[in-house]
Amino acid sequence: MNYGNIKTFDIADGPGVRVSLFVSGCRNHCPHCFQQETWDFQYGRPFDEEAENIIFHELERKQVRGLTLLGGDPFEPENQRELLPFLRTVRERYPDKDIWAFSGYTLDEELTVEGRHPHCEVTDEMLSLIDVLVDGRFVQEKKQAALRFRGSSNQRLIDMNKTREEGHIVLWDDGDSRGHL
Repeated sequence: MNYGNIKTFDIADGPGVRVSLFVSGCRNHCPHCFQQETWDFQYGRPFDEEAENIIFHELERKQVRGLTLLGGDPFEPENQRELLPFLRTVRERYPDKDIWAFSGYTLDEELTVEGRHPHCEVTDEMLSLIDVLVDGRFVQEKKQAALRFRGSSNQRLIDMNKTREEGHIVLWDDGDSRGHL
């Protein structure tokens, strides 16, 4: 897996100060995407031990609230398979940090449906490690500058912890999605 960028002081892609990993590779190709260069799976640099260590170092900082995955799309099957071991380590080392992920794929129509792209053998476990999922393709006609943590009004901010607890999609209420951060 390649990545295009690691932002170490990101305040735009989730609440608080975050470390954001922009992965490479996306098949959605949303018109007017702000990261079109990350559609190419070969864009950027290999996501290797050095890149992981940069993120781990930044997550050690008390002022950093969590990790955000975006791109590209972290839920392309190739990216899921590479990200899963990394996310397990993040969860183990930093249990008080939250993990956000952005995907053009929708949770209930694509990510959790066997046989649909991009669902694969690791999707369910990867979703189990995510606190908030911002899902849905960017739609230029639904772009609203006032939206927080998303580009267009069709995109949802899903509280994955409450969704798992309640058995149906629960939207993030702009509060603390982990309950103890």
